[in-house]
This record gives sequence, C-alpha cells and structure tokens, in this order.
Amino acid sequence: QVQLVESGGGLVQAGGSLRLACAASGSIFRFAIMGWYRQALGKQRELVATITGGGTINYVNSVKGRFAISRDNAKNTVYLQMNSLKPEDTAVYYCNGVVNLGVGRRDDYWGQGTQVTVSS
Repeated sequence: QVQLVESGGGLVQAGGSLRLACAASGSIFRFAIMGWYRQALGKQRELVATITGGGTINYVNSVKGRFAISRDNAKNTVYLQMNSLKPEDTAVYYCNGVVNLGVGRRDDYWGQGTQVTVSS
C-alpha cells in the first residue's frame, strides 16, 4: 500500500522557520509530481508548492520568497522549507504525490496532514 507520511509541523512564533518533510513508502515507482497543499480552518484547501522530477517548481504567490520546495528523487521524499512565517500561514499542510498512468490518466496520493501553527 502506497503511503505518504509528513513530519516537521509544530508551533512557531511569527518570523520563525520550520522544515516539513514527506516520505513515500510502499511503492516501487517515483512520483512524477510532488507538492504541498494547506487548509486553514474555515477555508478551502489551496496549493502551496509543487515540484516535478525534473526540478520544475511552482509556488502560490503568498509564499514566494519565503518558502522553498525541494525533493530527493532517490528517496521519494519532498521537503518544504518555510521561513519568515506569518500567522496567516497557520494551517494543516498536506503532502501530495501524482503518478502518471497513461494518456489522460493520473493517480493522486495524499498524506494525513501535519499542523503548522504560527503565533503572533
């Protein structure tokens, strides 16, 4: 059974930093795309950042210049370095992995989520 496991969440003061990690287990393949999403209380889930196996990266505008996504393809692990954290970054952060199954087909896998809380 394929599983994504997040770690690194916690409580931090505004201006501080956290580093999230997500490791894939139970698979014999590498995800074509890995990324991070977040969901704050009372709000919809939103994309934070994605990275392809070739290193193409996308960020939501609100985290540009503060967050950095990276991945270790050999370990099937994706990271999110979060600097200059703000209270509005408070949310549950979810790891996502995408497998390409063929033309017009894809499969998504999700982690259980890790809480990030930024106090003012």
